[in-house]
Amino acid sequence: MAGVGLIEILVTLVVFSLGMLSLAALQGVAKKANFDALQRTNASLMAYDLLERMRSNNQALSSYVNAGDLGNGTLGKQPILPCNNINAPCTTQQIAAFDLWEWERLLDGNMETRANVATGGLVAATACINGPILGGSGGYSVVIAWRGVTAMTNPPADPCGVGLGRYGDNDELRRVIVVPTFIGV
Repeated sequence: MAGVGLIEILVTLVVFSLGMLSLAALQGVAKKANFDALQRTNASLMAYDLLERMRSNNQALSSYVNAGDLGNGTLGKQPILPCNNINAPCTTQQIAAFDLWEWERLLDGNMETRANVATGGLVAATACINGPILGGSGGYSVVIAWRGVTAMTNPPADPCGVGLGRYGDNDELRRVIVVPTFIGV
C-alpha cells in the first residue's frame, strides 16, 4: 500500500507538467496573436494618416495615386522643397511628393531608429494607393500589405504586395488592410 501514494504523486506530477507545457504553448500563441494585432493597428493608423494627407492636399490627388507601390525605400532621398519663401510657396505636387516620402519613411520604420537601423514600422510593408488616375472627387483607398507571423489558409483578395517574395514562397504570410474613403475636391 505504500507504493500507491508514490504512484499518485507521479500521476499528479505528469498531469501538472502537461498543464504547465500547455500553458507555455498558449503563451507563445498569445504572443504571436498580439504581435499580429499590433501590426494591424499600426497599418490602420498609417492608412488613415495618408488619407488625411490626401484630403488636405486634394488638388494633387493624382500625384498620390500615380506614386506606384510604396515601401522598402522606393521613393529614395528626401525631396527638396523650396517652400521657405512666402512669395514662392510649394506647389501641391511638391507637397504630395514630400507627403509620400515622409509617409513611406513611417511605413518602413525609419522614423524610429537605433544605431541607424529602422526599428519601427511594419514588417516588410508594401502600400498601394488606389483611386481615379486623374485625381478629382471619387473613391480612394490605401492598401497596406505586411508580413505576418503565421501562415494563412485563405489569402487576402487584394493584389497589393503579391509576388514580391517578401511574404513567404506563396505569399502565405501576407496580411492586408484596405481602408476606403471618398475624397471630394
